[in-house]
Amino acid sequence: MKNYPLVTIITNFLNAEKFIEETIASVFSQTYRRWELLLVDDGSNDGSSKIALRYAQHYPARVRYLEHPGHENRGASASRNLGISAAMGKYIAFLDADDVWFPEKLERQVKILMAQPEAAMVYGATQYWYSWNTNIEGKQDLIFGPGVEQDILIRPPYLLARFLKDELPIPCPSDVMVRRDATVEVGGFENSFRIIFTDQVFYSKFLLRWPVVVCGDNLFKYRKHTESSVAVVKKSGGWRNARLGYLKWLEHYLDNNSITDRQVRRALRHARLKCHFPAFFRLSSHIRSRIGPHIRYRILILKEALRTMVRRILPVAFYRRLRRSQHRLGIRT
Repeated sequence: MKNYPLVTIITNFLNAEKFIEETIASVFSQTYRRWELLLVDDGSNDGSSKIALRYAQHYPARVRYLEHPGHENRGASASRNLGISAAMGKYIAFLDADDVWFPEKLERQVKILMAQPEAAMVYGATQYWYSWNTNIEGKQDLIFGPGVEQDILIRPPYLLARFLKDELPIPCPSDVMVRRDATVEVGGFENSFRIIFTDQVFYSKFLLRWPVVVCGDNLFKYRKHTESSVAVVKKSGGWRNARLGYLKWLEHYLDNNSITDRQVRRALRHARLKCHFPAFFRLSSHIRSRIGPHIRYRILILKEALRTMVRRILPVAFYRRLRRSQHRLGIRT
């Protein structure tokens, strides 16, 4: 295995005493042995700092402990960027401090990236892990497939557009392996996103630039619990504003980088409308699910008849101007 590339594992943590030892144990159980583990402390004030320091002291050749100056809390993005700046591996794998890998995770994903030299990222299926908590009855683990064709090269920006329209499940960081050079080239994570949407901002930059391979394997367990960052923000009612903040950032990023791809721009408009008017989209989805194929066909026929009638009634120049305005606004008729 000497000729196999080194993988840098970045585990950023904040007050993760309850779960971090199990997370670290899943790294040590990997069948792929050429790895280094960077434990990035984001200003913890519980026992997780001592746990991380203990592993770094016992395994200095494999585990390093990192923290911000003054033991500051700077957020998940800044902590991952600190890990990226210190990474020595050709590949980087992220592992949240409350998730767990299956033993073959690294081995499987390294083989994929070695076999697909154009691919800069690989991920697979996600297991929602409820059964870790034996105090909750009746909650079964769920596995969500990636929803796209597997083991082929998916070129940009296809995945980003599908993610924006909620047509595919967004991968958890703990499932993702990326090439370090590609990660550095896109600028890593955005430090201004401290708690949630840190991953989606990173994916947006990455998926606009690099091809990806998606595998069908479930290689990790995503721990579902009430203390996770996403759960806390949703409970406080801040999720919608956080998503709008991400979408606003993405629009500025596209503008600043002169990215005019229609597929992405259309998906972004759709995402913003859905965020502003969630009840309308839920009702629309419910109605579509209730309408049979024959009724949908009749609606399409009716729309085409109305279109033809408008073309005949309106002056040609006015009609063309109307269609151009609809196109710019992303209105589909």
